[in-house]
Amino acid sequence: MLVVLSGLPGAGKSAVADEVGRLLPATVLPVDPIEAAIWRCGISPSFETGVAAYEVAAVLAQHQLRLGMPVIADAVNSLEVARDMWRQAATDAGVPVRVIEVLCSDPELHRSRLATRVRTIDGFPEPTWDEVCARRSEWQEWQQERLVLDSIDPLADNVDRALAYLRS
Repeated sequence: MLVVLSGLPGAGKSAVADEVGRLLPATVLPVDPIEAAIWRCGISPSFETGVAAYEVAAVLAQHQLRLGMPVIADAVNSLEVARDMWRQAATDAGVPVRVIEVLCSDPELHRSRLATRVRTIDGFPEPTWDEVCARRSEWQEWQQERLVLDSIDPLADNVDRALAYLRS
């Protein structure tokens, strides 16, 4: 199975992805470190480097899926073009796709989490609140079945919900 985690930066999707990946177990493929690696090779940040990072992650996901390993794709996944990459990887590997969207319904909490978040992705700056708001304005609604988790709920509860959804 390919599990696609989706949500704005700082919404809490990576925490869910990592814990679900640990418990299943499943390979977790976060897109941000891949894009940071592209930048560290001297390729300037752009829309294209973002697309390339998704493509690299999708190719890696497809390989793991063909080996029979469940995969969790951890990325914003705000646009259909990105989502189509995951769908194609799953189709090519002959496995189902399950989508989990993580949001934070409290804007002040979301903003606070983003401001205090420290990740160890060399060369990958944290987005500003204005950048997150811009991403929100471009967000394309999911048109397929998905589980929606709200990160104002405890992580353990959201992980339990995610696991129940994936096992159903």
